Amino acid sequence: MAPTEEPSASQRAYRLIRDGVLQGTYAPGSMIGEASLAKEFELSRTPVRLALGRLQQEGWIEIFPKRGALVRGLSDKQVAELADTRLLLESASVADASQAQREQLTQRQIASIDQQDATLAAGGLKEFVELTIAFHRGFVEAAGNSVRVELYDHLADRHRFALFATSEDLVTRREEIIAEHQDLARLMRDGDSAGFKECLRKHVSDNGSGR
Repeated sequence: MAPTEEPSASQRAYRLIRDGVLQGTYAPGSMIGEASLAKEFELSRTPVRLALGRLQQEGWIEIFPKRGALVRGLSDKQVAELADTRLLLESASVADASQAQREQLTQRQIASIDQQDATLAAGGLKEFVELTIAFHRGFVEAAGNSVRVELYDHLADRHRFALFATSEDLVTRREEIIAEHQDLARLMRDGDSAGFKECLRKHVSDNGSGR
């Protein structure tokens, strides 16, 4: 493989393996091997090796020489910490948002909720997960603080993992989750920051994964 092609190949390998971990294709506690992954994705072993190294740095796997890589996932404690951190970022940003910022975001959030509902009802789990992450990110964007948004983006893959880990619950509780999202959008629009925080606290507590 030409050197100029290697970055794109390693990026593709990274994306495919990462998606497999986040979506549960490679379950926590399972072993994945460089050779088998290279064969699966029809890539040479070098980009796969680079991708695995990157995923180890991010904490998603642990590499054991000559044995393969152990998929780690998230512990219950890490999921709880994720929910707590998201609660802080989202509620603080909504509290700091101006009326103009809230009004601007409201229409976008309402449109997102409608799309979430239709998507999940049609079985589009992957798209629903992305819509949900973008929806909650919107509350962080409301205050116009780019550092908060960067921090939130850093948590996105953990959020994805937590959502996919409870995919059956997402489907069975679709109406309840959508109703909670509607309540959050309404409370933000009305400037009820205390009510928003309590609603979000219940939302992430009830859903476990911090949806």
